[in-house]
Amino acid sequence: MTAPGVEGAVRAGKAVGERRLHPVTPFRRAWAPVAVLTGWAVHDPNQAQEQLTRLTTTMVLGGLAVLVTAGALYGFLTWWFTYFSVTDSELRIRTGLFFRRTAHIRLERIQAVDVTQPLLARVAGVAKLRIDVVGTDKKDELAFLGQGEARALRAELLARAAGFAPETAREVGEAPARELMRVPPNKLAISILLTGATWGSLAAALVAPPFLWLTTHSVWTVLATAVPLLGAAATTSVGRFVGEYDWTVGESPDGLRIDHGLLDRTHETVPPGRVQTVRIVEPLLWRPMRWVRVELDVAGSANSVLVPVAPRAVAESVVARVLPGATVPGELLRPPGRARWCLPLWWRGYGLAVTDAVFAARHGLLRRRLALVPHAKVQSVRLTQGPWGRLWRLADVHVDTGADKTVTARLRGAEEAASLLREQAERSRTGRRAARPDRWMA
Repeated sequence: MTAPGVEGAVRAGKAVGERRLHPVTPFRRAWAPVAVLTGWAVHDPNQAQEQLTRLTTTMVLGGLAVLVTAGALYGFLTWWFTYFSVTDSELRIRTGLFFRRTAHIRLERIQAVDVTQPLLARVAGVAKLRIDVVGTDKKDELAFLGQGEARALRAELLARAAGFAPETAREVGEAPARELMRVPPNKLAISILLTGATWGSLAAALVAPPFLWLTTHSVWTVLATAVPLLGAAATTSVGRFVGEYDWTVGESPDGLRIDHGLLDRTHETVPPGRVQTVRIVEPLLWRPMRWVRVELDVAGSANSVLVPVAPRAVAESVVARVLPGATVPGELLRPPGRARWCLPLWWRGYGLAVTDAVFAARHGLLRRRLALVPHAKVQSVRLTQGPWGRLWRLADVHVDTGADKTVTARLRGAEEAASLLREQAERSRTGRRAARPDRWMA
């Protein structure tokens, strides 16, 4: 028999335990009609200007009133018909006014729950919850929740994903974190200035527009070229500084936590056991300071940076946390001397090392990249050999990971490559059997 309150809730189309988003959420959707109108004006500016000149002041004010009302109504309705709830086995997100959509997110499939706060959201005291699920490329999100509610829901979801009972998951709270490292703003700024991509983008933005003006004398051609180049230069310098400002890495039972951002604050989690590849990047101008950048590939996640800049010893200590039992190889085996005939000069930038825990391959002479793949994360191993490689008895060994990425040991001797292929296949089989389960707080 159904209780009266439950029956009323079901008739209203709202299941028991469902909650709405924060009341500030309608403002997130209210700009949609404005965006449609702006898109039409940008698509056909001549017709838009012609239509605008025909309107009187009264018509413009009336149109703005209708537009604001439509935006407010659209934002309110999208908020009113959006619910979420946490059941015994899944997180449900129900949205849609005319076309209903219900997302069923299995709790045991959750691999990361990130809290992000754009600048205006920080002012309003709200946050966005983004959920990474195994096997999906797109993140589901709840935008927006109160800042305290978002953190509490994040802690509950992680506790439930770890296997805690529903009645105790809310009492677990957020797992404590211990700070491992923090990037000072001055070091971040210096590292960006010492990056070749920053100066390359800036040089292109300063040289190309004057050259085009001298050859074409067209203002539109210069603007069409200068604006994207200046945008690229800003993205590789100012945008990177703003995004990676106050980068902090902490260790907790639910993974490594990353907090960063000057305007938009982001709280991410590197899930345990889901890291497929770790890359240690060493630009040429960073080498005198022994600075490195650590990037990673996580299956089904958008996380791509672990450490934006840090001394090599500090970075390696963080890598040891994300790849338990693995150490960064100190010495790498170069390709044989005959590889110089396949790739003159640059062959010296390649190297290989295989330890008990990882397959490590390096490439790059000016900008070195050392990729570390745990044996348990290797999905397949391939050997390729072109006609020029056959002539010099050289081959490449490719290691494919679960994040649809490939790490290649280039220009290895043919006999060495064949042996490496067999041995790596065996290491991958034994590594998967010995690997720890990909579970939260396990």
